[in-house]
Amino acid sequence: MSQRGPGPGVLDALSLLTEVTDELVLRSVRDTHDAWADRFGGYPGRAITSAVYAGAGIGLRVAAAGLDRAGAAGLGPRLDGGPRGRFVRSAVNGLIGDSLAVERPRLAITMAVRVDGHDVALTPEDLAAAFPDATGRVVVLHHGLCENESYWEFGRERTGTTYAETLASLGWTPVLLRANTGLTVRENGAALSALLDRLVGAWPVPVDRVALVGHSMGGLVVRAAGAVVSDHPEPWADLVSDVVTLGTPHLGAPIARGIGHGARGLSRLPETAAFGRILDRRSVGVHDLVDGLADDVPALPHARYRLVAATLTERERHPVGHVVGDLLVRPPSAYGRDRRGRELFPGADILHLGRTDHFGLLNHPAVHDALREWLV
Repeated sequence: MSQRGPGPGVLDALSLLTEVTDELVLRSVRDTHDAWADRFGGYPGRAITSAVYAGAGIGLRVAAAGLDRAGAAGLGPRLDGGPRGRFVRSAVNGLIGDSLAVERPRLAITMAVRVDGHDVALTPEDLAAAFPDATGRVVVLHHGLCENESYWEFGRERTGTTYAETLASLGWTPVLLRANTGLTVRENGAALSALLDRLVGAWPVPVDRVALVGHSMGGLVVRAAGAVVSDHPEPWADLVSDVVTLGTPHLGAPIARGIGHGARGLSRLPETAAFGRILDRRSVGVHDLVDGLADDVPALPHARYRLVAATLTERERHPVGHVVGDLLVRPPSAYGRDRRGRELFPGADILHLGRTDHFGLLNHPAVHDALREWLV
């Protein structure tokens, strides 16, 4: 088992935090202050106030540069050394991961197979060491926006087990991934396709069946990987028998659309433009949740699709449940059904879970039962 280098440290995260404090918080306070003052005819001592803001900004930029140099030297504890650091890194990658990949690559996550909090190299030796009980049936689990592989443990206290453990009891070998969810869905789909190609080729035993499970955005990434192989066929695609999506916004998520509208609205006035700028500094991954993936992304031809949706209400057609869904995704989007009755996945199996939310889809008892029926 191996990791790609020492990985980013806490000082790298502090450097980023200091930079964001300067770019968004301090400048937003300054711009909002000046805009409101201008609306009411200005204010005395503006030159002094501007100098204070400028001095604070210089101080923050100097601190950020110093912390960045210390992080590059490998000083301080590693972010991936504990669950809290991994949580922070995954969340930040979801929010601004596209910027991190260009501006702060040490903090950017590269899609990888994960075991015990570490990346696993896709070599026969490393995979054999990481999966000593490997079978020919491989199920790959991809998390959602701002998440990491540990989210598949969410809800264990309710069920006493996890989806990975349930699938292992059925003869599957679960493979958990971690990805930079701030990148575009299609970019992550290409990365997933390449990873699956290498994984199947280096797997310790011959692979005869593959299943893909995605929570939220993870289901979109799985679909995007399928779109890649529709243009450039890969051996792994012919092995996929089942695709399971849990609360995936196949046709978009209203909350992501609302954030976009809010950012544009706030940007129209000088007094609130700074807050619009904060909202608008969201990753392209978040932008992709607005519309989901349309029917130009074909389903894998050999796969059976299983689509799971949730609502806060017991009944799916309850007025509240129909509008808010699981708080993030509404059932029609999770099923890939638009208002005109078109379906992205004709003949798919669907499952509705009442009285639960988006994260309640993780390790839900009804999904455990469904997996035992679907993935036999």
